[in-house]
Amino acid sequence: MARWQRLIRHWLITRRTVKKRFTPEVLDRIEAVVNAAEASHCGEIEVVIETDLHERAILSGQTPRQRAIEVFGVARVWDTEANNGVLIYILFADHAVEIVADRGFNGLVTADEWAHVCRRMEADFRQGNWAQGALAGVQGVAALIAKHFPESGRAGNELPDRPIIL
Repeated sequence: MARWQRLIRHWLITRRTVKKRFTPEVLDRIEAVVNAAEASHCGEIEVVIETDLHERAILSGQTPRQRAIEVFGVARVWDTEANNGVLIYILFADHAVEIVADRGFNGLVTADEWAHVCRRMEADFRQGNWAQGALAGVQGVAALIAKHFPESGRAGNELPDRPIIL
């Protein structure tokens, strides 16, 4: 029954609903925070907001994590010079957040540290604070990146700072 409930939830969410929460002004604010954060370290942050999943993905049991890993590859977040790209993936229909970090973070940032940022964002989203949650997520990720990839050695802006809505 849970798959059918999830399927219905995904059918009911529209791109228009997402754009009401992530208005151009909110996207501008997120972009500005990503840009400012990346000035303080040499990592790369990509924010992707996906409205819903295709019914085949839901019926096959695809999790937000599995989809985030797909998006990580498609968006080429892995293709940074220092292998220090981080994807913040928001699956709107599920109110789920996943963070996928490139191999440069292996052994440096724990899964619990990334998960803490995700849970913080999800808590804000549950309360309807979409902008606040997204901004807090970028800031949380930026703090973790700055610990391990300080400003020196920046290869330039390798990923777009503006959030992508799928």
